[in-house]
Amino acid sequence: MQWKKNKLKRILEEEKIAVGTAFYSFSPALVETAGYCGLDFCRIDNEHAWRQDETLEHMLRAATISDIVALPRVDGNPELIRKVLEAGAWGFVAPHVLTKADVTKIVRAAKFPPQGERGYGSMCFSGRWGTGSGKEWIEWSNEETMVGVMIEDYRAVKRIEEIMAVDGLDFILFGPSDYSVSLGLPTQTTHPKVMEGLQKTIDAANRHGKYVMKGVGYPWRENAEKYIEMGCHLIELGHDVSILSAMWKRLGSEVRTL
Repeated sequence: MQWKKNKLKRILEEEKIAVGTAFYSFSPALVETAGYCGLDFCRIDNEHAWRQDETLEHMLRAATISDIVALPRVDGNPELIRKVLEAGAWGFVAPHVLTKADVTKIVRAAKFPPQGERGYGSMCFSGRWGTGSGKEWIEWSNEETMVGVMIEDYRAVKRIEEIMAVDGLDFILFGPSDYSVSLGLPTQTTHPKVMEGLQKTIDAANRHGKYVMKGVGYPWRENAEKYIEMGCHLIELGHDVSILSAMWKRLGSEVRTL
């Protein structure tokens, strides 16, 4: 049995918009639900929401079952990158990159030689516990898993051309919150200087054949349309906690007025 193709890569290669969400609550059931609802990808947060147990593995299996591409957000530590890919992630997002060297190190941690320096060990979910061809697994991993990094600092935008030029980098997640903080404009995520940084990131991505992910909040449709028009390719519709809290607040208020 052959390894599956990464459906998110195919969507982007066909120049379609990919739609997903993010998870902070570490619920495999919600990951499955998102997949059954037809979302293309989900970012699983391991930077601010952090669980050091088997929960992430359950979420990655849930993503496999429901056919949604799981992209954990993990630090650029090579050991963490290797572990999430071995556990079944189709890719990952590494936060807080500033330089070409940062991105090069991350790519090399994600890829087997000759593209990178990832260590071989097929006794894992991704490697089918050693029951398949190790050579095919290596080739599949290098071709199908996706490497993403976050642009969330004005210093990174100053080096955006060299960052985008790194071979093996697939996509960028622009982080407006930290970007605004780096500018001394905390939480002003739609400030003109933040939007300028986003547009520079998008323009550089287009020049280098990369893709840009952007999270959107309410009003969902209007915000999604705005960022798609700017040139974003992956739209992240809020996250589980924000969506549920917004719905509970609204519905609770409506019911109380009956």
